This record gives sequence, structure tokens and C-alpha cells, in this order.
Amino acid sequence: MKRFLKRLSLVLLIGLLIAIVYQYPKLNILTGYSAKNMNSAVFLAHRNFAFADSTDNNFFPVSLAHDQMNFETKHTKASVWGLMKREAFYRDGVGSVLLIDKEDENRSFLRPDRKPVEVALPYPYGELPQKDTLFPEIDYSKLENAVADAFQPQNKTRVVLIIYKDQIIAEAYAPGFDKNSKILGWSMTKSLTATIYGILQSQGKLSVHNKVEIEVWQNDNRSNITLDNLLRMSSGLAWDENYFTMSDVTRMLYLEKHMSQAQIRKAQNHLPATFWNYSSGTSNLLSGYLKKYFATEQQYMDFWYTDFIDKIGMHSTVIETDLSNNYVGSSYAWATPRDWAKFGLLYLHRGRWNGEQIFDPEWVDYVTKPTEHSDGQYGAHFWLNAGKTYPDAPPDLYSANGFQGQHVFVIPSKDMVIVRMGLAEYPNFDTNAFLGKITAIIQ
Repeated sequence: MKRFLKRLSLVLLIGLLIAIVYQYPKLNILTGYSAKNMNSAVFLAHRNFAFADSTDNNFFPVSLAHDQMNFETKHTKASVWGLMKREAFYRDGVGSVLLIDKEDENRSFLRPDRKPVEVALPYPYGELPQKDTLFPEIDYSKLENAVADAFQPQNKTRVVLIIYKDQIIAEAYAPGFDKNSKILGWSMTKSLTATIYGILQSQGKLSVHNKVEIEVWQNDNRSNITLDNLLRMSSGLAWDENYFTMSDVTRMLYLEKHMSQAQIRKAQNHLPATFWNYSSGTSNLLSGYLKKYFATEQQYMDFWYTDFIDKIGMHSTVIETDLSNNYVGSSYAWATPRDWAKFGLLYLHRGRWNGEQIFDPEWVDYVTKPTEHSDGQYGAHFWLNAGKTYPDAPPDLYSANGFQGQHVFVIPSKDMVIVRMGLAEYPNFDTNAFLGKITAIIQ
């Protein structure tokens, strides 16, 4: 019996060691996510460490990671049972970044030169309070119930903000959050990145139908890829968008110093415009590629704010950069809910903001045109309801979407923008039911 138990113990030990060796690389995802997200939450979003630990990193398996914070140097270290230690640090103006090598800490980095101007107008065009307005066509009882339903415990909703005819008609927050809380938009950042292309096109500096001029692509079929193909995720380039293993996207986010290069290195599996494949690597390629339209990297850094973000008063917004001064255009934009709503309103008003045209009205038609092979779900870095993903919402709805249920919904037929941010998606949070209740309030 003792011999049997010894053998069983040995087998179990060997099995455990094999499991650790097999799973060890995946710990990069847990510790990298934990260190980076905690560092951003505390030093960029100014959350209390304990609150961030219990609200931003409290879901399995990220919750397995243990974080240590150095508030003086603004460093965060994370590990899982002492294994796979990762470290992130904060840089003023461009947020947090993971160290890949120890010398990365001494790398020089650029920050945008921002000169935000406060406008003495009511929100959304300024920061003054809005005048109380009642719309007779709105059923306010239904509105109140719909918002309350969104905050049921299983929904893990942090914010619901609803704007109708430029007026906030509902605004609610989970405990610990308010109108000044910066929240990570995750892949909503992709829609910001696309907007830069729309602005540059309106300024006559590019056409989305131009071929992408990347040197290593010029001797193969990748030379035929256009900006339009990239914006529509239909370049045909290989990419694995799997967040639960060491895939293309997790290697890029947690192991790359130059994130815009990750997609460039991939082979082309399909001809352009013949296959749709969602790729965060493509968004970061687009972000880094923007540098070719500016004389200096500093101009690239500044343009996102001078000609877009600060111009429409999204002053809380910070887009984090990688270790090579590229905006992480796939994933890392933070802003308050009211500023995320301003982004939606810019699109609702077809690029016009307080009397100034930020991008051409036709840009909205472009980004909301369904991409072939996407089943009506995707346009150009925006998600669509043309394929009735949300059957109870209007078909003209389109949105910027992000991980864990970050959304800016634009609904032209209802003259409405809806912001919902949280830590849960379907089935825990039923987005279709939520949108159906909200859009039904207008009688």
C-alpha cells in the first residue's frame, strides 16, 4: 500500500510539473495583464489600489495574479504564486507600459504636447451644466426602469449614459465611479484610430483606397493591400485573436516593444477583400503606419489630440503608447464616460462639432458600410447592426465596442448616443435586451 501511495504521489507530482511547464508561458497573459492594468488604473485613472484590485483585476484567471505597487517610482510587479514575474511602469501623458527587458525602463519616450481649451458652453460642447429639459416623446418611467435593470449584480455595469438630442437624459454609475472616472475602452480605441484616418483624408493627406507602402511587402502579394482593406479587417493577413492562449494578440500586447510590427510580419492567407478576420494587430499596424504622414514622431503624437481629441473636448482622454512611441490603437484609450459620449456625438452629427467640420460627412457613410464577408456586423473599425446582431435595436445602430462590454452606441434614427461600460458581456449582460428597452422609450 505504501509503495502504491508513493507511486501515485510521484505520478501526481510529475503530472503537476508537466502542467506547470505546459502552462508556464500562458502566465505571461495573467501577470502581464495584471501588472499593466493595475498600473494604469492607479496612476492614469487615479483609482485607489485596493479598489482597483477588487474591481479591475478581480475576474478569473487574472485574479490569480498578485500585484505589488511602488507608489514612489510608479512601478507595479505581478506574479502567479511567485512565477512569471512581470513589471509595468507609468509615464506621464502616455500611460503605463510593460517592461520587456530591464533596459526598457531607461528608454526615452515622447508625450503629446496638449493645450486643451475649456469652452464656456453647456455639455457636450463645454463643461457647464445642461439646462433641465423634458422631452414629451420620452417615457421617463420606462427609461428609469431600463437603466436600473442594467445595474443588476450579474451585469457588472459601471456606467450607463444616454444622450438624446444632445441632452443627457440618463446617467448612472456603480459605487466608486462617477462622471470623472476614467475607464478603459479596450477595442473602442480601434474606432478612435480609424477616425484619425478620416480626419487626414478630409485634410487631403491620404485616401483610404491608397495601397499600403510597407517595404517588406513590396515583393509579394501583400503589396496589393490598401488602407481600406486594413480598416475593414479584410487584408487577408494571418492573425490569431485568441486571448486565452499565447496567440498573435497576446504576444503583441504582452511581449512586443513595437506593436505596429506584429501584423506586418504575418503572411497573407487570402486575397484582399475576400475574407474577414478581426485583428488587433491590424489596428496597431494602422496606428504605427500613420507616422508616414508626419514629418516627425512628435507631430504624430500631437495630431491625435490637436485635430481630434482635444478639439472636441475629450480632455480626459489618454491613449497609451508602446515602448516604441506608437499609440496602442487597438486597445489602450482611457476616458471619462462623458468624453466617450462626445466621441459618439461627433459621429451622430456626421463629423460636425460646434460649427466645425472635423471630418467629411461621407466618412460616416464609409465606416458604416458593411464589409463583405462580415455578415453585416462590421464596417471600417466600427461594429454595425445591419446584420441584426441586436434584433430589438434599430438596424442603423453602429458602435465602438470593447472587451468586457464597453460600448458607445450611435443611433441616428433615434438621435441618440448610449454609453455602457462594465465588466461583463453576454450572457451575463444582455446587450440586445438593454438596447431594446432604451430605444423603446421614445414614443
